[in-house]
Amino acid sequence: MEYRKFVYKFGGGNAEGNKSMKALLGGKGANLAEMSAIGLPIPPGFTISTEVCKYYNEHDRSWPNGLEEQVKESIYFLEGLMGLDFGDAENPLLVSVRSGAANSMPGMMDTVLDLGLNDKSVEGLAQKTGNPRFAYDCYRRFIDMFSDVVMGISHDHFEHVLQKLKDEKGVTDDTALGISDLKELVNRYKAVYRKATGHMFPQDPKEQLYFSINAVFGSWNSKRARTYRKINRITGLLGTAVNVQAMVYGNMGDDCATGVCFTRNPADGTDELFGEFLVNAQGEDVVAGIRTPRNINELKEIMPECYDELVEITHKLEEHYRDMQDIEFTIQQDHLFILQTRNGKRTGTAAIKIAVDMVNEGIISRNGAVQNLVEPRHLDQLLHPQLGKSAIQEQDILGQGLPASPGAAVGKVVFNADDAETWNAKGEDVIMVRIETSPEDVGGMAAAKGILTSRGGMTSHAAVVARGWGKPCVAGCQDIVINYDTQSFTNGEITVKAGDWISIDGARGIVINGQKPVEEPTLEKNYHTFMEWVDEVRDMYVRTNADTPKDAKLALNFGAQGIGLCRTEHMFFGDDRIAAIRRMIVAETQQERKRALANLIPYQRKDFIEIFELMKDLPVTIRLLDPPLHEFLPQESQEIRQLAKELGIPFKKLENKIRTLKEFNPMLGHRGCRLGITFPEITEMQTRAILEAAIHMKKKGEMVRPEIMIPLVGTSEEFIHQHEVIDHTAEQVFEEHDESVSYKVGTMIEIPRAAIVADRIAEEAEFFSFGTNDLTQMTYGYSRDDAGKFLEIYMKEGILRDDPFQILDQEGVGRLVQMATERGRAAKPDLKVGICGEHGGDPTSVRFCYDLGLNYVSCSPYRVPVARLAAAQARLMSDPVVRKEELVG
Repeated sequence: MEYRKFVYKFGGGNAEGNKSMKALLGGKGANLAEMSAIGLPIPPGFTISTEVCKYYNEHDRSWPNGLEEQVKESIYFLEGLMGLDFGDAENPLLVSVRSGAANSMPGMMDTVLDLGLNDKSVEGLAQKTGNPRFAYDCYRRFIDMFSDVVMGISHDHFEHVLQKLKDEKGVTDDTALGISDLKELVNRYKAVYRKATGHMFPQDPKEQLYFSINAVFGSWNSKRARTYRKINRITGLLGTAVNVQAMVYGNMGDDCATGVCFTRNPADGTDELFGEFLVNAQGEDVVAGIRTPRNINELKEIMPECYDELVEITHKLEEHYRDMQDIEFTIQQDHLFILQTRNGKRTGTAAIKIAVDMVNEGIISRNGAVQNLVEPRHLDQLLHPQLGKSAIQEQDILGQGLPASPGAAVGKVVFNADDAETWNAKGEDVIMVRIETSPEDVGGMAAAKGILTSRGGMTSHAAVVARGWGKPCVAGCQDIVINYDTQSFTNGEITVKAGDWISIDGARGIVINGQKPVEEPTLEKNYHTFMEWVDEVRDMYVRTNADTPKDAKLALNFGAQGIGLCRTEHMFFGDDRIAAIRRMIVAETQQERKRALANLIPYQRKDFIEIFELMKDLPVTIRLLDPPLHEFLPQESQEIRQLAKELGIPFKKLENKIRTLKEFNPMLGHRGCRLGITFPEITEMQTRAILEAAIHMKKKGEMVRPEIMIPLVGTSEEFIHQHEVIDHTAEQVFEEHDESVSYKVGTMIEIPRAAIVADRIAEEAEFFSFGTNDLTQMTYGYSRDDAGKFLEIYMKEGILRDDPFQILDQEGVGRLVQMATERGRAAKPDLKVGICGEHGGDPTSVRFCYDLGLNYVSCSPYRVPVARLAAAQARLMSDPVVRKEELVG
């Protein structure tokens, strides 16, 4: 039988893997192998590959042939390096079992520590170390973790037992319990296990190990793991790897510690060691928030040699990985061990500063920083609003916690994840308030505007997840006491109940009573420096969707290079304008319609002049009237009566007119170019307004670039009809004004048939712009307004991976985009092609558009920076000449 390698060993300065093997070994396993190979103090171990996880979950939770032998061989390898024996009563080897997928998923997978202990080996460990308290502390922790992770017995049962014993002994900290107390705690823990399972706690270390490995593999499909992957759009992974490592102990006494640190501040990017630690503790104590940890700087006073070594290692890791690192460490009897490193999650502000600083320090090139150190979502975070300082009164401050993740959040208080998700689904803004969060809370954390905890530090679960998602978070706010039973919290003077409004400031760690106003953020020098680097790389244009001068100005400030979609129908809803458009709609003759439309020309012309004045020589794509006419008319009887009075026509006549205009399926009805063909005077009016505005600008010395876009074309004949109307109107306008301007005429590809016959349409059109919102509707046959009733179920059941209205469906809709682009350019090689649906601001969709060779993407103003970065990263991924310089410092 062919030998297949499933297990990869590391330790003793050697490793069978490296950092490039994340897909196979997971991020943790690949980095452990890498650190071992470069000589860092790593406890030895082995990694079971992600391929085994896939096999396990696809083959009824069974192991592939050969895995058990490779695990046994690897245990022998650890025994040889450590001089210990797995399962030995007097000289026991203990191990940890941890998960690790290719993508970092903090808190998502399950961990078991101190595995290998039983009633006999705990005594051997006590005698070997001369520290029975330590031995029984490890044993009680192991029983708790094994029960929770492997057997599904809630950790809360053990926490309750622990608290009861501490109350009996009159102590507050776990460390205050004596040896006899811990022995009693072990017995009580085993009783909890037996009551829940009907069995005695397992004493065979091999059985413990195999069960734990299976539990990690099984956790890949746990609800919390699936939820986290869904929220973060993590797809395409085989599963999680399993890392088995020799134990090192931070809980042997006061010369031991455990901690988590970042090589730079993950909240603001400051170049300083940032983290927390606990003396005489194990790693789970720090991230779980059970004990309040100490600032990493205090380690310098307590264990100066270990601190200096840690600083030296952080510098080495940053230079090696060319990125800010998130490190877990343990100090055992004044010896430092590194348990994990990974690229640290950070806020948008921190990402930008770290990128600029690392380039200036020569650690990474500009291209490398653009490609690797800032994600598109980080730029989204930079645009988060902040609480106005003037709006905060001292008497409104409910408490001060840790500034775990910056940004302002205002919402109604909820105390559990289910309520957060339910209220959010109803359109309510919520802030989730928890004593501490756990991986089970991720669904609620995603639904909440912000997160508040009363316990936990800057590296607690709440803080790490919130920073990764860019959600405001105040952690460890000890000024408040939370009571889940009464669904309330209090600071001793004010009590806040579920449903009450609060505001949090994640940058300052402040919790404020009530609903406070927010202010727009300011973008600092580092942002502008970084975006200059982005634009040096980027070779695809980014435009904006803007219907008003306000939106256009905002988009220009964010770096837009033109307008890809200006929707003219939004210009008709002012008080004076709506009357004119309604008079046009109810007109009985063409002459009446023309008279009504003539009243609209000054308004439309003024609108276009204001936009042209802002955009100057940048292209402006203006879509002609698209929605069906009934959308401009009232539907309620009282409003119809009022309109009839204003227009001077009988109520019944107007009511009948509205009834005849109402459509059963407006999406497929009398709209877009169909309106312009039925009522060419509409197209004439809008063309005249656009070109007269352009002539006005030319006479002022400004050359503008109008692009007139005909919507909803499905045949070349439709396009030709409207193109002729536009050109005929242009001739009249130029003759009347004794002046001419250049203009382009193109179409929005949003009907599948248009994509199929794109070559014929391209013979007449000067540009295509994909309206992927409508193209998605028509390709799937989903109504965007109604699909919300079933899309969540579709994604939950795996029928759809993503909401196709948020993430471009590359397999179906994307195939139509590709077909239309290729056929259009086959007929007209210089055809300009762009996309103007909201997909134009989604990073994965931008990459798809780049690979197809589109000239530009267009998106809402706030998404412009995101699209700029996504376009630059797409080029770096696609262009080998540019990419080869990526990591040159």
